[in-house]
Amino acid sequence: MTKARATPAPSPALRGRRETAFERAREAYLVHLMVERGLGRLTIEAYAQDLERYGAFLAARGRTDPGTVGTEDVHAFLAAETAAGQKATTRARRLSAIRGFHRYCVLENLCPATPVENWRGPRRTRPLPRVLRVAEIERLLAAPDLSTALGQRDRALLELAYAAGLRASEVCDLPVEAFDARVALVRVVGKGNKERLVPVGRAAVDAIQVYLAGARPQLTHQRTVPNLFVNRRGSRLSRMGFWKILQKHLQAAGVRTAASPHTLRHSFATHLLEGGADLRVVQELLGHADIATTQIYTQVDRQYLIEVYKTFHPRG
Repeated sequence: MTKARATPAPSPALRGRRETAFERAREAYLVHLMVERGLGRLTIEAYAQDLERYGAFLAARGRTDPGTVGTEDVHAFLAAETAAGQKATTRARRLSAIRGFHRYCVLENLCPATPVENWRGPRRTRPLPRVLRVAEIERLLAAPDLSTALGQRDRALLELAYAAGLRASEVCDLPVEAFDARVALVRVVGKGNKERLVPVGRAAVDAIQVYLAGARPQLTHQRTVPNLFVNRRGSRLSRMGFWKILQKHLQAAGVRTAASPHTLRHSFATHLLEGGADLRVVQELLGHADIATTQIYTQVDRQYLIEVYKTFHPRG
């Protein structure tokens, strides 16, 4: 069985004292990288070290809130790294971590603007998104125990995330009224408060209706909770809670491929393209503003075609 990745732990320096605004934002960003972006453990650990070093430098300059960091602070940090003899590849990775961190802070309204938005580091190849095969998805969706309330919730959660290609934040923020079983649609508010309607397959509709009829009232104890998916205490399910649920059922299903909630979204897009869906349609379903973002999935599709050719062609 694949060992689940551990939740990013706070730095030892943070224990026993009150965290600064920068430190809280940093820990939240690391969770975002794992749950939303699906980055690997080693990458997250490297980013954690980069941002801890960056945060210590800023703290020495009196910058303990990401909203107070200016372009001159980032320039000074990178200059100090160069003077310390850090290799160009290390400096490029740290700039990438800093850029991603400040973009996250802007999205979460922790600062008005990023001080490094237009900075460019060395050009890197974009990795193909990790996806689960259809057979792995089927085993995953069959893993929850439907004789329990939590199992019914987990089946509905996983079915919807895969059926609609939703981001983890979109799933967790989804209100009950956004799901319409009569027309098999879910109304999603994505990045930039952009709303889109996404069709939902019959299996997901059935799983959600079972969950709404029995498990959800049991978990909420009949309290009014706006979110569709709740935790065992009846409160809104967090992104980390979603990640833990997925890891549990990946292990139970014997799926060895490392996966995050975002992997279900990647799998949704890839499987649609494998089935012949138009790229523009997939763009609309995913809520991508730029089709270039969606085109990464066509590369996965080509890999699939190559595998099919090698498997079935006599000269493959």
